Amino acid sequence: MSGHSKWSTIKRKKGAADAKRGKIFTKLIREIATAARLGGGEIGANPRLRLSVEKARAANMPKDNIERAIKKGLGAEEGEAYEEAIYEGYGPGGTAIYLEVLTDNKNRTVGEVRHVLTKYGGNLGATGCVAYLFEKRGLLAFDAEGLDTDALLMAALEAGADDVDEAEDSLEVVTAATDFEAVKAALEAAGYGAVEAGISMRPIATVKLEGKEAERMLAVLEVLEDLDDVQAVYANFDIADEELQNLAP
Repeated sequence: MSGHSKWSTIKRKKGAADAKRGKIFTKLIREIATAARLGGGEIGANPRLRLSVEKARAANMPKDNIERAIKKGLGAEEGEAYEEAIYEGYGPGGTAIYLEVLTDNKNRTVGEVRHVLTKYGGNLGATGCVAYLFEKRGLLAFDAEGLDTDALLMAALEAGADDVDEAEDSLEVVTAATDFEAVKAALEAAGYGAVEAGISMRPIATVKLEGKEAERMLAVLEVLEDLDDVQAVYANFDIADEELQNLAP
């Protein structure tokens, strides 16, 4: 399991996401509205909208908020129209950083991202400078506690998953992006509910970090993820489990 995946697992366990619920709601509302604008408001016919609504429900977003976000995306309610963008750059130790954003002001967003990367010893790069180091994959994370891991492994592979990464207390099912919906549905039908699911940019190769560089990497992730316009941050770092546990907030 990559360092970035282990970092996501630690954040889930420590409840870091809950501490920023208001900011999570803001990001989810943007994603729901954008998904509805691009693919329509029918959840059953719009996979991106369906996934974003599932994430909102998992974050305990009120139903009214979800419905308003869909209406906003369809133009029934006033609101900003957010534009999708990708930013790429480098972080501590030469790590590759890939960001997905939804913004109503690209100049503001690129300035904020550049400032953060520079502050932590990195820099913003040109389009395509690190994209080749990642591949788009479907990821489903499961809490290993009380789980028959062998049974899940078999069910995942039978459903068409490519791989299952196992850590001490979690499992991550990896699929082709095109197979994600089918594998997710098959596992849910078999009684396996993921604690986190979505399309992700998975690093093809990782950069090992330790000491001050590892500390700066986690700091830059926190700050980037805290930016309102940033929807997702991916990085190709690897930090030893013990060090990651000690550094995690």
